Amino acid sequence: MSSRPRAAWPLVAVFTAGYLAAYLLPTLVGRLSAHLGLDSTEAGLVGSALLLSSASAGFTFAGRVERFGPGRAARAGLLLATVGYGCAALTTSVPLVIAGAVVGGFGSGTATAVAASGIAAQHDPHRASSLGLLSVSATAGALYLTVPHLGGGHRLPFAALALVALLVQPAASRLGVPAPAESSGPVAGRLPHRRSGLVLAGGMLVWSMAQNALWGVSSRIGVSQVGLTEVTVGAVFAVALGAGLLGVMGAGALGARLGRAFPIGAGTTVIAASIVLSSSARGLGSFATGEILWNTVYPVVLSYLIGLAASLDERGRWAVLAGSASSVGVACGPVLGSVLSEGAGFPAMGVVLGVATLLVAVPVTAVALHTGGRPLVPGSVRRRGGAPAALLAATTGGLPGAVPKLGSPEQAVAEIAVHALRRRRPLRSAFRTAGPDGGAGQSNAYASTSAR
Repeated sequence: MSSRPRAAWPLVAVFTAGYLAAYLLPTLVGRLSAHLGLDSTEAGLVGSALLLSSASAGFTFAGRVERFGPGRAARAGLLLATVGYGCAALTTSVPLVIAGAVVGGFGSGTATAVAASGIAAQHDPHRASSLGLLSVSATAGALYLTVPHLGGGHRLPFAALALVALLVQPAASRLGVPAPAESSGPVAGRLPHRRSGLVLAGGMLVWSMAQNALWGVSSRIGVSQVGLTEVTVGAVFAVALGAGLLGVMGAGALGARLGRAFPIGAGTTVIAASIVLSSSARGLGSFATGEILWNTVYPVVLSYLIGLAASLDERGRWAVLAGSASSVGVACGPVLGSVLSEGAGFPAMGVVLGVATLLVAVPVTAVALHTGGRPLVPGSVRRRGGAPAALLAATTGGLPGAVPKLGSPEQAVAEIAVHALRRRRPLRSAFRTAGPDGGAGQSNAYASTSAR
């Protein structure tokens, strides 16, 4: 797939259709509980089944997208999503709703796997992932503003997912054709950065589980603990997702200036504090503040995590595997949130999730420090391990100006002709080390050599 910026919009569209189910999880779980007679734990299990199916699709297609062709795989995934979610919207039978959610989830996971592989092939994976998160946040925010006013029980959220998957079908046809047979060899080769990739995938699993444990019960916190209506809670979510749009745009503008480690580490710390604030809220102000702050920083950190995973392998295998591990965490989140909230209450749940989020930030930030993969911006100067040289200079006390700034174009190299000396080889003592005297030392050494 082309890595030119104008070629990114089909990936963004497919990413939006695949990722949207996770963003609509609170509405799906809440409406399944309110309109199908399921308790909160059973409704959470349905949401978990949907997301586990999505994760299984990611594990299935990791490294195989090029073999099937990104366009063909994306169209098949979007078709499954349309059929599965559409069937779930058209029936009130709980088994059929669960079956439709599982089929639709597998289609969403397939579309996400294709998009993740394409994002990894971009020159700037962080920019592409930021655009994808920007698009899915805007779509989810618009739905949160409209769905609470339309009623429709569980049908409307599932119908919205099916409609978005159907509308994205034309974009999937622009993603390309199956790769030639000779190019399938490297895909099956050994994964690069295996230790860092495994740590990152495991960290994203726990990180996503903690985030979605709160996200899955946020609607219940607003209604049960704070005493808000569904319309007010939906408005808070819409504002929070709108703030997330600003956060993603800020992350796209920030780009490589701070590297990846600082946004991931500092952002996760802010997220942990927001989780505690939101889960312990007793009024609209504290609830809205926690949700808005959390949703502002969450997509920022997620964009850097996706960019980091994509940079570890340009074939996109780590991007798909880490994304699928994240989907497993997303799937387990609602059940974990329901169990913790019912057993210990919302405030205690928030403390547990906040501590877990802080603990997982340590190894994930270490991965970002240890290996930067491909730079966030093309043309950055890198050392052998992959970390940008400008970042190394900044952290090791390098002299200012010794290395180009992160993201700056590579310096042109001028060729200097060196003519062999006709006379006997110069003595080693004829050369002096350049020191504080600058050009004087060098000119004296040259003069000594020329005299011979």
